[in-house]
Order: sequence, then structure tokens, then C-alpha cells
Amino acid sequence: MAPDPPLLTMSGITKSFPGVRALDGVDLEVAAGEVHCLLGQNGAGKSTLIKVLAGAHQPDGGTIGWRGERVVLGSPLAAMRLGIATIYQELDLVDAVSVAENVYLGHEPTRAGFVVRRTDERAATARLLARLGHPEIDPARPVGDLSSAQRQIVSMARALSHDVRLIVMDEPSAALDPDEVDNLFRIVGELTADGVAVIYISHRLEEIRRIGNRVTVLKDGRAVAVGLPAATTPTREIVALMTGRNVEYVFPGRPPGAVSGEGARRPPVLTVEGLGRDGEFEGVDLAIRPGEIVGLAGLVGSGRSEILETIYGARRPTGGRVLVDGVPLRPGSVGAAVRAGIGLAPEERKAQGLLLTESVTRNVSLATLSRFARAGWLDRRAERAAARRATQELSLRPDHPDAPVRTLSGGNQQKAVLARWLLRGCRVLLLDEPTRGVDVGARADLYAVIRRLADEGLAVLLVSSEIPEVLGLADRVLVLREGRVVHRADARDLDEHRVLDLVMEGSTPV
Repeated sequence: MAPDPPLLTMSGITKSFPGVRALDGVDLEVAAGEVHCLLGQNGAGKSTLIKVLAGAHQPDGGTIGWRGERVVLGSPLAAMRLGIATIYQELDLVDAVSVAENVYLGHEPTRAGFVVRRTDERAATARLLARLGHPEIDPARPVGDLSSAQRQIVSMARALSHDVRLIVMDEPSAALDPDEVDNLFRIVGELTADGVAVIYISHRLEEIRRIGNRVTVLKDGRAVAVGLPAATTPTREIVALMTGRNVEYVFPGRPPGAVSGEGARRPPVLTVEGLGRDGEFEGVDLAIRPGEIVGLAGLVGSGRSEILETIYGARRPTGGRVLVDGVPLRPGSVGAAVRAGIGLAPEERKAQGLLLTESVTRNVSLATLSRFARAGWLDRRAERAAARRATQELSLRPDHPDAPVRTLSGGNQQKAVLARWLLRGCRVLLLDEPTRGVDVGARADLYAVIRRLADEGLAVLLVSSEIPEVLGLADRVLVLREGRVVHRADARDLDEHRVLDLVMEGSTPV
């Protein structure tokens, strides 16, 4: 008896854009019921390949097979009709309408062929959300009111609302805390047990070991490895395939005296006293000295990002105060924070930190445009020169100041945000998930940049969902649970297990 054909085969797929060959003869084979991990650095071709599979891009060459038959995926609707669903990293949800309307957008349950049955739609959505382990999400609630993690669940519910046989998940765990990741893996396990295939894209290589069956690695638009066993292929081999070189997972060394000695005697640049916001966090005290990196560790929903945004003035506190060099800031004022020397690299880099269609130069100069104003006119030459000096200092690549910032990789987009505050001359840098969506090779580069900025005298407050990142970069760590600081320690006195114990079990606030 002949074996069943693969569910999906992509053979010799090519795709070019003006000046760029994004895919160069890529092969991919996915079996029913398997988790196939697609890896590669930003710019390797992963996004283009999954858009070809989703029908959003038409390949220039190659063939696609589905259940042993050649197919043409001429549109996203054609892919969906075959049973192929894609959950993009940048979730394509409509904020202004309800959860249920997003889940059934384009295939609403109707009566007499045209009257939408909203009651049935909400009931079906509630069943899907319960299956995904989130019965608390109200199907009638506008999607714009949801957290990043909840939005991810809604996008998954939308995929499951179809008769899906293959789901592509692009960085699905990026906005999830450890419990949410466990829930995600439970869902994936249930799907594959039912014969559904999953293409899983992640920069977190430890997840590949937990969930993957096979691995395909892309580099520079080519498949440099196809179908490697996920459980037994060494991490160093995968990293070398992705980057073309061996990459050590080493954080930059901390300078002597950063936490004790001379560093501890310097007065703090940033002081936070009893800061709180009703329902989000309370009683937060911290102080950061020049040259020091302080990390906030906690689960999603523990108040980490809200603390950063309140310090930055994007949220108004209901208690406490923020001081720079001992001078209190006007609460709830971004302008006051920026004038005092505070800069923020937000979690949602593309939505909140960048003007994607504008040039690298304009994104970098955004906080200092008045510096280049001459009698009501903008001195574009001076603006461009200043922005270029800032980007070159951070080794931003490619070095094209007029290129739209959306064309940069995730790591270089983050460098553009950092260059903005470098150009502004900020003294306090707030970093919210600084390596989210950044590939393995670029992370070490960003870590070095952050450490160097601190060594040059910046005070850095760091939030990351990846505990090893907090412990590896920070000099001191504050552990948060349910909006309160439950532990403070030198980062060298903590390990990942201890932090997880603290965020899960908690202790007396300190």
C-alpha cells in the first residue's frame, strides 16, 4: 500500500520584487498532523513564503501541491477554501468591531442567504474561545479593547472558524506569558492529534524543541536545510544555518561597580516613588543611576508595560510621582518626560514607535525636529546628517537614510527607535520588549548596543517576557506580580527558576 502523499509540497518556489530576489527555489514539505518549524533570520524569506502559501503573493516560479494534486493559490480566499489559514505576527484584526464579527468576517452565518445571525455568530465564537482556553473573552466586546495576548487568541479563533487543515502561526508566542504559551502548545497538540498540520515560525529556539517535529531553515531566500528533526538537531547547528556563522548566546559583560562600589554612590537619574494606577499597579518604588540597567520581570498583565508608559507620561498615575535628577515631572505628560530626558522604545514597535512609510531619517529625527528648523523651514540636509550619525553609531543596516523604515529588519527598526533617543540626548531609556520579533543573530547585536548605551551613562529600565534576557542584561531586577513589586535583587543572585517561582507564587511586597 502506497504511503499517503504529504499534505503540502512547495517545490522550487521563486519570488522577486524590484531589486530583491526574496525566494530562490525554496522547497517545503509538510505532513498532516505535524508541527513543521520554519526558521530564519529577518529577511530570510519566511514572510514571503507564507504569503505565497496564503495566496497573498503569486510566485514567479515553482509549484504547490495539496494532498497530492497541483494547485494554484490565486487569492487568500482560494487558500482558505482548501483549508489553509494564516495567523500573521502583525494581527490583521478590525479594532472597531466585535470579537465575533472578527472571527466570522467574510463567512458570517446568515439566514435566507443575506441576513447575518448575530446571536448564532456570538454563540459559535464563545465555543471557539472556550476551546482555546479563554471563555472569559466576551464575543460582543470590541477587539480594540483587548490586550495583545487576547487579540492573538481571537486571531486563532478566526482560523479555527473555518474547516482548517493547515495553520501557519507566525511568532504566535511573542505577546504571551508562560501560562499562555503552555495553553498555546496544548491547542497545537489538540489540532495535530486531529490531523491538522501547523507551520510554526518563532525566534525562540527553545520552543522548537518543545513543539516541533521537523525544521526547515531559510537563509537569503533559500532553503539551506529541509525537514531536519527538531528534537535531535543541535541548537548550534540551527543557529549556524540561520546566520552562516556560529553565534554564542552570550550577553555583554557588566562593568565592575555597576551595582555596588562607585556605581552605587552616584545619585539616581530616575526615581519613582509610590507610583500607581488604579487596577493596574501600585506602590512602585525604584531608582536608577547613570550606567545602570534595571529589569522588570513578571507575567503579561503584571503591570510591566503600564509602569513604563506611566513613567513616560503616556498614562496618568493615580498615586506617586516620577523624578528626574530629583525634580518631579508633571504627571501624565509625554512632553514633560521627553524634555526631562526620558525616551521610550514601546512594545508595539511598528504601531507605536515608528512611522513605517516614512524614511529612516524622519523616524530618527522625530523627537528633535525643532533643532533643524530655520525661520519656519526644515533644514533637511542638517536633519539627514544628524540622523545618519546616530544610525551609524548604532551600526544600523542597510545604511540608507532615505529608505522607508518598513523595509528594515526587526532588529534594525529597533535600532532606528534607539537612534531617535540617542539623537535627542536622552538620559533615561525605557525599553519594552526590545528584542520582540528580532532574530537570533541580531539579538546579540542589540544586547551590545543596550549595554554600551548604559556604559556611556544612560539609565535603562528594561521590560522583557524572556526571563533569561532580563537576567542577562540587567544589573538589578524587580520582580512583579499582580501589579506589585514582590522581590528586588542583584541580577547575579537570581536564576530563571527563582524568578518563575516569585511571579507565580508571589511573596510579601517589598
